[in-house]
Amino acid sequence: MSVFGKLFGAGGGKAGKGGPTPQEAIQRLRDTEEMLSKKQEFLEKKIEQELTAAKKHGTKNKRAALQALKRKKRYEKQLAQIDGTLSTIEFQREALENANTNTEVLKNMGYAAKAMKAAHDNMDIDKVDELMQDIADQQELAEEISTAISKPVGFGEEFDEDELMAELEELEQEELDKNLLEISGPETVPLPNVPSIALPSKPAKKNFRKFYICCSLLSELLGLFCLECKQTSISSHPATPICA
Repeated sequence: MSVFGKLFGAGGGKAGKGGPTPQEAIQRLRDTEEMLSKKQEFLEKKIEQELTAAKKHGTKNKRAALQALKRKKRYEKQLAQIDGTLSTIEFQREALENANTNTEVLKNMGYAAKAMKAAHDNMDIDKVDELMQDIADQQELAEEISTAISKPVGFGEEFDEDELMAELEELEQEELDKNLLEISGPETVPLPNVPSIALPSKPAKKNFRKFYICCSLLSELLGLFCLECKQTSISSHPATPICA
């Protein structure tokens, strides 16, 4: 016989045949706790009343005071018994609630296990392995196709990279030389040699004007030329000698 059968009785009725459900047993234990709690409150009030009566009679009516104290002692004894009973019922109720919780948990886990089994009934591990292998093969094929598509196509033309780099460096050097020539400017025109024929130190007055014109023309074209120091210079005034 089960514990709940012993607790609530195994005699006729629906409870005797199938036994109470955990929810029913828990509810009855809670009702019992509530009843005993009310009994506790009643006994505590009675104890206070008897104590007040004993204090009231005191030495005036010792017999009445003793009777009140005796009733107080009985009420205290009942109160202690109820406290122990409440502790036992509370412990039993908590154990039953835990058992009910575990039962529900196991029931749900069993339901989930059945659902998982039903989901796996149509699955074959060999078919799963074959499917995963097919997926891996298709991914590998897709990568090969992507690599082939992204590879540049030169239509059979192949060039030597070193030869192309050498040609590029040669073009860069030509461009650099051209820029340097543009920066340096035209070459300096060499001056004519000094004439070997000595000129008269003091030309005649009739030839001085002709000499001055010639010197002016030479100064404008080639710069001023000094007969004495044999130097030339560019000046804004062609008639001004260097060594003057």
